[in-house]
Amino acid sequence: MGRSRRTLPEELLLLALDPATGTTAQPQSLDLGLAGAQLVELALAGRIAPDGDRIAVVVPRPTGDPTLDCALELLRRRGAPVRAVHWIGGPRLGLRQTYLSHLERCGMVHAVAGQMCGVLPTTRYQATDNEISREIRARLDSAIRTGVPPDPRTAALAALAHAVGLGKHLYPGNEGRSSRSRLRDLIRHDPMGGLVAHAVMDVQNGAAAQPRRGPASAGRQAAPGPRPAAEPARGVPMQPHRGSMARAVAH
Repeated sequence: MGRSRRTLPEELLLLALDPATGTTAQPQSLDLGLAGAQLVELALAGRIAPDGDRIAVVVPRPTGDPTLDCALELLRRRGAPVRAVHWIGGPRLGLRQTYLSHLERCGMVHAVAGQMCGVLPTTRYQATDNEISREIRARLDSAIRTGVPPDPRTAALAALAHAVGLGKHLYPGNEGRSSRSRLRDLIRHDPMGGLVAHAVMDVQNGAAAQPRRGPASAGRQAAPGPRPAAEPARGVPMQPHRGSMARAVAH
């Protein structure tokens, strides 16, 4: 995969980065969104494909992007398709920092050192070229304003932005209500983006979607029954405490 095109995780992170404060909006759900964005990017590259509510590796060949290839290899090692909600809800410690550091190396952001409460070192990230973020935002604005079905990449970005709660960050207040609604509606224009976005929301809600019927149950109709109570999601990404004592990353 050439580096002339920004990946979806990079674009999602740039959308979430506040140009005024250098912090990221919705930091906890953003971690889930970045894991989901990796899946969509791998699907766009032809390496994985949806299989019901699961993700299957169809071409294990590396993309050339180290972070994406790490995710692809982990998926390959599973040996069988994995439910998107389980993959996204798994431990992804440091994924946001990995992408922030990558954007810094690429010259798209620069780190600004500071202190919290005058004691704890912090690092915030400022965009070096706001034109890049404006271009990404313009694609979403155009899809929302014109109603023309967007390309799969923009549709997936919109679905992920909605899923992690960036709607109120991008289109705040009552005046942004209709734009937030249309942002949500764009989820239907990309099947993979929709699958991943719903998985991100399921993890945030603390309940995984019920698995679809497998081969063993294909010949019989399951009897309706009460829906089980939601359980806390396992493996939801959290920021490592040890690292945060030495250096607080933008939140």
